Amino acid sequence: MPQTPPFSAMFDSSGYNRNLYQSAEDSCGGLYYHDNNLLSGSLEALIQHLVPNVDYYPDNQMRKIAPKILQLLTEWTETFPYDFRDERMMRNLKDLAHRMASGEETYRKNVQQMMQSLIRKLAALSQYEEVLAKISSTSTDRLTVLKTKPQSIQRDIITVCSDPYTLAQQLTHIELERLNYIGPEEFVQAFVQKDPLDNDKSCYSERKKTRNLEAYVEWFNRLSYLVATEICMPVKKKHRARMIEYFIDVARECFNIGNFNSLMAIISGMNMSPVSRLKKTWGKVKTAKFDILEHQMDPSSNFYNYRTALRGAAQRSLTAHSSREKIVIPFFSLLIKDIYFLNEGCANRLPNGHVNFEKFWELAKQVSEFMTWKQVECPFERDRKILQYLLTVPVFSEDALYLASYESEGPENNIEKDRWKSLRSSLLGRV
Repeated sequence: MPQTPPFSAMFDSSGYNRNLYQSAEDSCGGLYYHDNNLLSGSLEALIQHLVPNVDYYPDNQMRKIAPKILQLLTEWTETFPYDFRDERMMRNLKDLAHRMASGEETYRKNVQQMMQSLIRKLAALSQYEEVLAKISSTSTDRLTVLKTKPQSIQRDIITVCSDPYTLAQQLTHIELERLNYIGPEEFVQAFVQKDPLDNDKSCYSERKKTRNLEAYVEWFNRLSYLVATEICMPVKKKHRARMIEYFIDVARECFNIGNFNSLMAIISGMNMSPVSRLKKTWGKVKTAKFDILEHQMDPSSNFYNYRTALRGAAQRSLTAHSSREKIVIPFFSLLIKDIYFLNEGCANRLPNGHVNFEKFWELAKQVSEFMTWKQVECPFERDRKILQYLLTVPVFSEDALYLASYESEGPENNIEKDRWKSLRSSLLGRV
């Protein structure tokens, strides 16, 4: 079977390979070759090309094709295990595995290992989703807690973890754990509700299976609100200023680790309006370090500074001498945005009707890079007390944040005064 060449060999500096269609002699049954390498073809021809026939397997014996089938199934179950949560898919897999296992002893052992590994992964996923559901069901608004428990005995993040470097490490634990459960197919299902190569044919009749991806985005939002809550909650200005400086140090250590998602969540929380309006509090803060971090995550020029730092972290990961140096946790919302615009902005087919290999190679490249990053094991020691706080402590809603902000530093204009009165009435029952 002709081999598909490296991506770089398929394209010249000006884009799609201009020599691809110059000679009809290079075509065969709707497929185009160059130097005996398959370069392009219609979807129908590509499918037909992959269907076994007597020329591929003249003996038509299971023993001949079993190694290839086993390799395919092993890669499939390892890379896309969530596909087999579907009962029909699992039933077909078990049927094929049984047929293969009835052959040689070597195949039987390999099939057994493959099935056991798949079942472990699916069981771990179910347990993880149960934990997420439990955390979600027990979440409470911080304001509700404050009403029932005096603020003087309320814990804050500094009482739980006084060292910002340790907190950054525990945040990295959460990030890597949640990344690890995101399957590559979730990126596809997040954006594609129809067959990606047929605009008229529905491909996903079931609800999109993107729970783990969505849970990760929810974690980013929770961390942002947690940061804002911890800053707005203290009554005294010096305590609020201390909390801001604490989170600046946490964010800086996240940057050093390569945890860009937590870094951006912290910056987002500190830039929320209820926090940024606390001018007297910010006046007590040494903001030089924060200004540097904001510069690194500046959205101008399509996040050029961040992308440069991400490339540096990715390169460090490739030549890492320790587990810590392998950590690359991208700003996830931007990664999703990049994949979305690549999917939406590039046609699935070329003008001649052939599959747009360039688009799908680039999509595969981005998702594959992410898959490598998410498999890194966190090298830091887990602290259950800190992790429990980060994941379960109640946080303020947006309205509660504004109320706490106005209570700390009074309204500056009539619009803020009216909002303050409305919030006191609705949230506290006061006029």
